[in-house]
Amino acid sequence: MSIVDIKNYMQSVGQQARTASRLVAKADTAAKNQALAAMAHAIRRDEALLLTANAEDLDHARAKGLETSMIDRLTLTSKSIATMAEGLLQIAALADPVGEISGLNYRPSGIQVGKMRVPLGVIGIIYEARPNVTADAAGLCLKAGNAAILRGGSEAIHSNRAIAACVQEGLRVAGLPETAVQVIETTDRAAVGELVTMKDFVDVIVPRGGKGLIERIASEARVPVIKHLDGVCHVYIDDQADIDKAIKIADHAKTHRYGTCNTMETLLVHQAVASKILPDLCRIYFDKGVELRGDEAARCIVAQMHAATEQDWYQEYLAPVLNIRIVDGLDQAIDHITQYGSQHTDAIVTENYSRARRFLREVDSSSVMVNTTTRFADGFEYGLGAEIGISTDKLHARGPVGLEGLTSQKYIVLGDGQLRK
Repeated sequence: MSIVDIKNYMQSVGQQARTASRLVAKADTAAKNQALAAMAHAIRRDEALLLTANAEDLDHARAKGLETSMIDRLTLTSKSIATMAEGLLQIAALADPVGEISGLNYRPSGIQVGKMRVPLGVIGIIYEARPNVTADAAGLCLKAGNAAILRGGSEAIHSNRAIAACVQEGLRVAGLPETAVQVIETTDRAAVGELVTMKDFVDVIVPRGGKGLIERIASEARVPVIKHLDGVCHVYIDDQADIDKAIKIADHAKTHRYGTCNTMETLLVHQAVASKILPDLCRIYFDKGVELRGDEAARCIVAQMHAATEQDWYQEYLAPVLNIRIVDGLDQAIDHITQYGSQHTDAIVTENYSRARRFLREVDSSSVMVNTTTRFADGFEYGLGAEIGISTDKLHARGPVGLEGLTSQKYIVLGDGQLRK
């Protein structure tokens, strides 16, 4: 397509989404849930088709020499397809937030003032690799009463089209407009530039992908953006931690999956227990092929570590690479997280209730955890049904963005003829 053609195409998509958003906003809960159930059924039924489409994407990705972490995010399996379908059913089972009224109180004038939860309108989602986002985003946007414009990466185009066909079948079954969820057909990057500047048709942009993509979107967008740039996640093992528990958590937080934004990138260990924990834990990491980069104190305990540089502490590796630092206590651990972290997800392992409470209160991240793995920072695991992304912003939505994050509130006023004096 030429630039003119892309602009005209995107304007057409935007107009259709805006029209569809008004219909979806007033759709009743039963219709939305029917659509979600039909989408889930179609995804399960078409598993073989989805895997075939995904295999085509994977072949192209390997031929292009894409990084292992990108291919990991791109890959669909029978399990991940079942999880997609289950996520849609979980969304259907959640309470419909649209129209919910809260805080209704009488004022001295006799009027009642409260707030009603309402859809945002049209949400543009720009994402790389992960084809499951197509189903998650469609389901969440629909249940929250929004229309969605989905622009996946070129590396997942066949997978996204196959999933979108299941989504649109669900919309048809429920009598809702298919244009309520549209997948951008062109892989031309100019389409992204159009999408993030269509103020007349798009209300919110949600980018999901690498730091470069998100920085570009945040820089170019003329539409509000819900985002996070990095997932520099930490686990701090306190001197009052259960040693066996700490080793299992630190192992899982790094090695469960390397290419996710909630994977641990830096391990902080209290100096009093470092010599008890690091030899066994690092043996596990080495056996799994993890490259370790440590400060001087950590390298004195495990000599095979490389020396960590100042820049390493800021890195989101999305790969089998881990930083390790020895700290003298909770204060230094919190200071390190404050300086180098990305306000995504951080965890403490301790049996000391007071320190756990301090960590929860003082670490300024969108998810803060005690005695568990950072890998739980996920909308599905939080009971949101699915998530449209993780936000490290402090306004509107923070953490995994589910239904509530895809709605807003407006004031409602109920009167019976009262006039302001």
